[in-house]
Amino acid sequence: MEQFATLIDALVYTRSRNEKLRLIAEYLRATPDPDRGWALAALTDGLDFPAVKSSAIRNIMKDRIDPVLWTLSRDFVGDTAETASLLWSAPGNDVATSPQVSEVVDLLSAMTRKSVGTELPALLDRLDASGRYALLKLATGAMRIGISSRLAKVAFAQAFDVDVEEVEEYWHGLKPPYAELFAWAADGAAPPDIDNLPTFRPFMLAHPLEDSVVDMKDYAAEWKWDGIRVQLVHAGGETRVFSRSGDDISRTFPEMLDALQVPAVLDGELLVRGSTQGGEAGSRSQGGAASFNALQQRLGRKTVSKKMLAESPAFVRLYDALILEGNDLREHAWEDRRARLEEFIPRLPDTHFDISAIVEADSFEHLASIREGAREDAIEGLMLKRRDSPYLAGRKTGLWYKWKRDPLLVDCVLMYAQRGSGKRSSFYSDYTFGCWDGDPDKGADLLPVGKAYSGFTDEELKKLDRLVRQTTLNRFGPVREVERTLVFEVAFDSVHTSKRHKSGLAMRFPRIHRIRWDKPVHEADRIAALHSLIRD
Repeated sequence: MEQFATLIDALVYTRSRNEKLRLIAEYLRATPDPDRGWALAALTDGLDFPAVKSSAIRNIMKDRIDPVLWTLSRDFVGDTAETASLLWSAPGNDVATSPQVSEVVDLLSAMTRKSVGTELPALLDRLDASGRYALLKLATGAMRIGISSRLAKVAFAQAFDVDVEEVEEYWHGLKPPYAELFAWAADGAAPPDIDNLPTFRPFMLAHPLEDSVVDMKDYAAEWKWDGIRVQLVHAGGETRVFSRSGDDISRTFPEMLDALQVPAVLDGELLVRGSTQGGEAGSRSQGGAASFNALQQRLGRKTVSKKMLAESPAFVRLYDALILEGNDLREHAWEDRRARLEEFIPRLPDTHFDISAIVEADSFEHLASIREGAREDAIEGLMLKRRDSPYLAGRKTGLWYKWKRDPLLVDCVLMYAQRGSGKRSSFYSDYTFGCWDGDPDKGADLLPVGKAYSGFTDEELKKLDRLVRQTTLNRFGPVREVERTLVFEVAFDSVHTSKRHKSGLAMRFPRIHRIRWDKPVHEADRIAALHSLIRD
């Protein structure tokens, strides 16, 4: 546990992304199994101990110290684990008795809500302040130390000189402590067998079209629908629905689980039916999709009521087929995959699936006029896909483009927050966000590009305020710097050059178009995408 605590301390006080990658990689190489696997799971939010929640820690602390002192200290520090680790009065045991990470996992797993009040203090007594902080972070499953799941996977790939996309390929089919993954990457064993597991495969992503003009002989166009990108997987007799970050969201959309009963991995946009927009359930039409706001009512729910299932039924508008009945199609050209998908879709229930239609255009100019005339709420813009493109993980130049319609929209990462005024004076409601100055997987930094304080509901404000308080890294007077964990889709009227801002850019009338709880931060837009929109 000492080595893990040292790693956590170093990560907390390190701002350099490359240095964080180096620290994690060194730890993974130097630490034996299964400790390194459990540590990796902790860094990627892959552990859950039902009995050890923040409420249990608060109750334990209030039994040991004055409740008012605890409340004041917790409010000042802003983090339960840090506050408890500093206020804890240990009996002075020799820290040589510090347990291994695997022992800690076993002990936490065995705790119940009844026993946690005595067993957790006994475990904390065996650790110093750094060890207690690391243990409580691990136990509550909320590391919040500036390490995203993607960054930890990149560090793993760098540690053992393997491709991060291969790591992603195997990751979601395995469970902590990832013995098969380490055996493959570190010891040269055969890759993990995931063929019969309902596991996530990394998505292929698109670049913004920017100022490019493409030859429509080489590219196909289809609408970019305003839902959430999902992957449906049926393997080993099970069906799962995954978000673009690889999170299993099957419980939120249970109606989709019985809809796919053929072994397949499908890529599409999850939407909900609109009550007034045409397109009856049971048809293959391209209507029937409600706006994103309607879909948002179902996101993040652990249980879905029968009323909600009836009023806002989900369906998937399919884009692509990665695997069909054991045949991996990812190396095939898009045209071939599309033909196979069109042959396959009649086997799926039309109440739950349709296929994204091709937008026919004689020329790029013709396509531009079609795009300008698109006004359906559920349409974000267009996707342009090179006809001969394979399905490759990540964002590859020249293959797929996204061409969003007005207003101008970019995906930005929340960086700073400030308290509002008036009725919002007790909430962190003013948000500064940034875009990547290059490739984040190659060490690019985020540069601030704008600030907004509108575009979200009161309920969303409460959730955002809670996130700011829980993920604060630094305080600068009234401003809090937060971990880079949340993506905003920002709408704005125009962007201009500016010498006042580090990014060299200033947005006109930026506002939060929607909160992308489902989107990983490394997929946010680049500064170059904004530069291409300057019309000075």
